[in-house]
Amino acid sequence: MFCYQCEQRAREKACTSFGVCGKDPETAALQDLLIHACKGISWYAHRAYNLGKRDRDIDVFVVESLFTTVTNVNFDSNRLRGLIEKSTEIRKKARALYESSAAASGKATEQAPDVVEWSPAASIAELVAQRDQINERKVARLKEIGDDIVALEDLILFGLKGMAAYIDHAQILGVEDENVYAFVHEILSFLSEENHDIEELFQTALRVGEVNIRVMELLDQANTSAYGHPQPTKVKVTPVKGNAILVSGHDLKDLKMLLEQTEGTGINIYTHGEMLPAHGYPELKKHSHLVGNYGGAWQDQQREFSEFPGAILMTTNCIQKPRETYKGRIFTTGLVAWPGVTNIADKDFTPVIQAALEAPGFEEDGEERYITVGFARNAVLGVEDEVINAVKSGAIRHFFLIGGCDGAKSGRNYYTELAEKIPQDCVILTLACGKYRFNKLDFGDIDGIPRLLDVGQCNDAYSAVKIALALAEAFETDVNNLPLSIILSWYEQKAVAILLSLFYLGIKNMRIGPTLPSFITPSIYNVLKEKFNVMPITTADEDLKAILGDNAAETA
Repeated sequence: MFCYQCEQRAREKACTSFGVCGKDPETAALQDLLIHACKGISWYAHRAYNLGKRDRDIDVFVVESLFTTVTNVNFDSNRLRGLIEKSTEIRKKARALYESSAAASGKATEQAPDVVEWSPAASIAELVAQRDQINERKVARLKEIGDDIVALEDLILFGLKGMAAYIDHAQILGVEDENVYAFVHEILSFLSEENHDIEELFQTALRVGEVNIRVMELLDQANTSAYGHPQPTKVKVTPVKGNAILVSGHDLKDLKMLLEQTEGTGINIYTHGEMLPAHGYPELKKHSHLVGNYGGAWQDQQREFSEFPGAILMTTNCIQKPRETYKGRIFTTGLVAWPGVTNIADKDFTPVIQAALEAPGFEEDGEERYITVGFARNAVLGVEDEVINAVKSGAIRHFFLIGGCDGAKSGRNYYTELAEKIPQDCVILTLACGKYRFNKLDFGDIDGIPRLLDVGQCNDAYSAVKIALALAEAFETDVNNLPLSIILSWYEQKAVAILLSLFYLGIKNMRIGPTLPSFITPSIYNVLKEKFNVMPITTADEDLKAILGDNAAETA
């Protein structure tokens, strides 16, 4: 096993015996093989696309397979084996599509590389052995060409995995762009080859960032078309008496279907983790039994789920190994899977509802406490004039975007300390689950403008970008010259996709933590430092002083 695709890798290098996330070597091997299989599928699909032919089944299979290998999604080796077996059928379909389109165009077909002709073994043990053979080739390449090339290939792949998650969320809601699917196939086909130089790989990584902006735009369109534009909304973070279901993950459609299926049952629905922003969407919050948010970020779920007196539904990635205290009342849906946990494949949530009715629920109401969400681009830009005037008058000195993934490793208290120490004349924008480090604190307001603006989920980086671009236009400058500092926390591959998007946009002076990715070699980091002045976080005090100068704490 060798996995370094997330921030929580062992010894800040890689997981080599067992994943910190809970992924065992067998599962890791099968995930690697699934990616290998997708490269072969995409080699054919890319060439068929170039000849004007596509097949949506092929497109969706590859995207779902990529998403399946994102951190904390699928830990079930049998399901992964099934996908690998299906990949053979999908590859045959892609090959036939390419060959027929070539014949119709009067073009000769290209000779496929070895990766395309690979065929999966019959048993899981044999599949693991096949993965070992592929890994031997990667080790040999490291010795042959050095780690910079391989690291950049992995950077591209991890960014593509993160982008696939957003593609999948959008397509589930019926919003797609065939050019995006074509790009996915192009990049996987590109990665099946082994003759690239550093500059070509670097530019390809930026192209992943470019297309990811389009993908986040599609997902924004999908969510807002289905559920309306988020509105500033107070969300209760204390319990309501009665039976309960907790919904975690990212998928708003799953939440909507559950809300509809539980209407009139007396069951209260709570969000968890990245589902918190759901409360801002008009079509979701109109359900009166969506009563609040329970708990914090994903890494605390084993304790929080044990204490939650109801059923639990995981809609996408972020699952951890369930404890026995709640294993019988946690369910998955979509791509997320854990061995022994019931997966609701048909979206009939009756088993979840029944488990909630059999559980004790909350015995009494908790003391009422609230946080506010829903400050997406429409909400913020709706008061753009007030914000601009506050900046011009000096009431707002600086903006801080503190966003990204949370995690369990030490060092993430930096983000809490930073938020607490930011001066009172500064505004904090936040998104993704990293906000749980400080979103229950009272930051007050500046002339009626809240000092803490929760933009939404990780994919709502699109909203944050639109806000920044609008402010830059209003001040007749660019984003890098705004009084804006971006401090990011990363965990998994969606964060990589977003980071590549910010690089594509030319955003400079970003701070990243709690550690830099292991797949960013010193040489690659030096390039990023030179081009974008990206830097690791240090301490809250030192970073604030570097950003605001000697008067950093002047109004704190």
